[in-house]
Amino acid sequence: MKKIMTVAIFSIAAFHANGNDLPTVNLGLTSFLDGGLPAGPGWYGSIYLQNYSANKMMDQNGDKIPLPKSEVDYQVMLAQLSYLSEVKVGKAALGMNFILPWLADIDVDDGLNNQAIKAQNGLGDLLVGPFIQFDPIMGENGPKFIHRIEFQVNIPTGDYDRKKDINPSNNAFSLDPYWAATYWFNPKWTASTRIHYLYNFKNDKPTYSFGEVSNIKAGQAIHANFATEYAFTPQLRLGINGYWLKQITDTQVDGHDVNGRREQVWAIGPGMMYSFSKEDHIFTNAYFEQDAENRPQGSRIQFRYVHHFH
Repeated sequence: MKKIMTVAIFSIAAFHANGNDLPTVNLGLTSFLDGGLPAGPGWYGSIYLQNYSANKMMDQNGDKIPLPKSEVDYQVMLAQLSYLSEVKVGKAALGMNFILPWLADIDVDDGLNNQAIKAQNGLGDLLVGPFIQFDPIMGENGPKFIHRIEFQVNIPTGDYDRKKDINPSNNAFSLDPYWAATYWFNPKWTASTRIHYLYNFKNDKPTYSFGEVSNIKAGQAIHANFATEYAFTPQLRLGINGYWLKQITDTQVDGHDVNGRREQVWAIGPGMMYSFSKEDHIFTNAYFEQDAENRPQGSRIQFRYVHHFH
């Protein structure tokens, strides 16, 4: 038993040493008809509820780390305020997004009474993003294409404890600009994507797992959501949705690149959108992760409600 525990503790330490550095980003939060706001100018409010469950911790080779247990479960609730103005720049309008500090309930079980993996609950970070919403390109039977560019900034306002391995906040600023677009194959069938480029700044209070170091800087990454759906009725749309994440540069510790920490994962699953009216919509999306490296691999269920204020 002592030998098994020693191997397990070493494996968890190896997991810490090999990744899971990136901040929380938009993996599957948005899906269908993502290229434009559904009801024109004005204020929008959105509520997100997400449940994530994983029982695998994957190493840098995509193999499961042999722990007694490797369970990660969390529930996240966040609120978003969006404003699309009537201020026009050519064929585009200016707007602003705010994702308010979100609430996370995180539960982990390493099979060792959480001697090696520790997590805390609390509020996440504030996200702010000015955006440009381009006018739709129209066809004979309605819109054909619409897109948006946003310069999103993640501000470390949330709860962070360097004695914990998993925190709601990443304790570092990051830039996560994106391009979102929707294309109509016909009036009932669309495809959408949102492509982000993530750039992280330094965290000057790294978690204890890094040892006695002054700072860490998570690597850069590209992540994207994608979806396609079909309107079976004017209210109901059904389709498939997914996401993809790839870290493209090494994490730096005290200014030096550290190999073997890059993260990746992709996921796919079914989705649904129901429109109660032009002003109110609900989205339900499920995702099943594949080919994870240096991070947990599991599944998530996402609920999102959007309301346009008159």
